Amino acid sequence: MTQQMHSPILVLADQAGSRLTSLARQAVTLAASLTSGDVVALSVASVPDTAALAELGATRVLHADLGAAGHSSVVASDAVIAALGTDSYGLVLASSDYRGREIAGRVAALTEAGVVSGASSVSFDGGVLQVGKTALGGSWSMGIVLEGQTPIVGISSGIIDEAPVASPASLTPEPLAVELSAEASVIEVVSSVADEEEGVSLSDASTVVCGGRGVDGDFELVHSLADALGGAVGATRVACDEGWAPRAEQIGQTGLTVTPNLYIGLGVSGAIHHTVGMQSAAHIVAVCDDPDAPIFEIADFGVVGDVTEVVPAALAIIEEARSQA
Repeated sequence: MTQQMHSPILVLADQAGSRLTSLARQAVTLAASLTSGDVVALSVASVPDTAALAELGATRVLHADLGAAGHSSVVASDAVIAALGTDSYGLVLASSDYRGREIAGRVAALTEAGVVSGASSVSFDGGVLQVGKTALGGSWSMGIVLEGQTPIVGISSGIIDEAPVASPASLTPEPLAVELSAEASVIEVVSSVADEEEGVSLSDASTVVCGGRGVDGDFELVHSLADALGGAVGATRVACDEGWAPRAEQIGQTGLTVTPNLYIGLGVSGAIHHTVGMQSAAHIVAVCDDPDAPIFEIADFGVVGDVTEVVPAALAIIEEARSQA
């Protein structure tokens, strides 16, 4: 049986609008399973999602009301450092997404703590914190021991199933004063645009349609197929670098790790830095005009063809099937 630490665990409770993100929900659930002490959630949102935090096992909520500047990883890092000064934490958990990795790395550097991102497992056995993760496209599985100064772990999607606790705590956010660093003090939010996230989020989606270099900027194709299948849209690093898709949709080593039931890659070649973030999908479908693309080595079903021809044909078949249902 897995042991529990007695020290409190600090969880960076990221929100998308008014609700906890899927990764944050998993982080709180994981924290509750790892410690017999307090699970302390740190929120930089304007209004913390206390209902979800309590349901999943948080026992305290620290609230750093930083306004729009809280979206900056530099500013959020200062909030984490301020929170670390409120107790003797045994562990900090964060999301291993683009923003979370920046925060974890910055905090670790400033506090001289050990840090691991992309964790696929976290356990506490024999008084030692052990973190599991994969590398080299999943060909290696590593076990990492973190000791010393409060370690920071960024978790990957699917690390644990969300589970409500039997007796949720009554949570009242505790104001947290944050002393901004010189770097954070000069950050000014000139404007911001809220994500118009319709339907299921990328982290939660059972179907993910991902666009790569092969779509040549035509993400309407990607969105149309995702909409038809009730799925979410993802993108490769190249697609995000080109500005075809927002960075929040990036899947791979420097983006999100997704574990959907169905992954469909459109114009995705299958570079290792991408496949490491989607190879655990239950079913993988690839559409690419290069018959030698690495994506076909892991695909359950592959189509060698032009996405501009294959996707419209697939949409027509889907529409016809639904009209006859």
